[in-house]
Amino acid sequence: MAILIVGAGFSGSVHARELAEAGYDVTVIDKRPHIGGNAYDCEDENGVRVHAYGPHLFHTKSQPVLDWITRFAEFVPFEHKVRARLGDGRLVPLPINLDTVNTVFGTDFSTAEQVQAHLAAIALDIPEPGNAAEHLYAKIGRELTDLFFRPYTKKMWALDLEEMSPAVVKRIPLRMDRVDTYFSSEETQLLPRHGYTALFERLLAHPHITLRLSTGFDRSMLDGFEFCFNAMPIDEYYGFCFGELPYRSIRFHKRTEPAAPPPAWSVTNFTDAGPYTRETNWDALPCHRLHETGHRSVTVEEPCDYRDNGYERYYPVKTADGRYQTLYEQYRELARTEPNMEFIGRCGTYQYLDMDQVINQSLASVRRWLAQYAEA
Repeated sequence: MAILIVGAGFSGSVHARELAEAGYDVTVIDKRPHIGGNAYDCEDENGVRVHAYGPHLFHTKSQPVLDWITRFAEFVPFEHKVRARLGDGRLVPLPINLDTVNTVFGTDFSTAEQVQAHLAAIALDIPEPGNAAEHLYAKIGRELTDLFFRPYTKKMWALDLEEMSPAVVKRIPLRMDRVDTYFSSEETQLLPRHGYTALFERLLAHPHITLRLSTGFDRSMLDGFEFCFNAMPIDEYYGFCFGELPYRSIRFHKRTEPAAPPPAWSVTNFTDAGPYTRETNWDALPCHRLHETGHRSVTVEEPCDYRDNGYERYYPVKTADGRYQTLYEQYRELARTEPNMEFIGRCGTYQYLDMDQVINQSLASVRRWLAQYAEA
């Protein structure tokens, strides 16, 4: 059986590898000239490995996912740390922790219990938050919400917090102690020593996989295949017949600076109302300095509508009223009429997914499909 996979990012590549190892002939196409999807990285003119579509930092609690992905690369440990730059230039830990609270409120707390009591005192009594603002007010009160999340949300999503689904901000952890790592200590945090592109090269290196880059999808291609796993935007596939599913995109502005010792954190978030959300210092990530050139690379991110950035789709927009999710459900129902196609990945299922979630979801999807065809 010949199978077509649209998209050479994590979702498409995981499907391709599992199918190839099961003996199927797989053709993977991607409209971009490179593999890896948004995880693609490369060495730049400053001798630094940069992630072309923003920092991709692997973290997971799933041992099966970890066991699977480490087959294709050597990984090195790291701890992701973020600082938020306040309007007066001060840098504080993010997620909010004990030191963040002390800096903002001028307090001198030393225990998690003190921080917890302070946040409980300033939190609003909202038993059933219906949007992102209410969720945050119920957790950390108005001042911290309006300082760290209101301007950031407006420029990131072009929405007020009151319009956003609480699910978007529920992803952000809250600390009561001095721990300043972004991800939970329960998660394994790793980066591929030789980069994500090298990982994808090994992932797709199989005699049953044929790769075609700079190749966009066309419906006429389906005639040559018996099944298709499709990671393209589901609304685009159906000609936007129910309307467009909105996404936020990012314009990346890279600058070169004189080489200097990297900070203890790699990402700085901007809390002001300016156009930029964050910057990444690539030298602060392990194994990203490849050659000494006397210069370092910093990437600054500017969110925008995907239609203003060459239709580059990064983040599905999730509103409090669920209107875009309802629109997606219409497309999903239509897709159920396609007996020989399954939509996969971020754009195919209109979800924001971390890398480990994509891998886990893809493994479950392809193994379910393999079991069904084995029974048939």
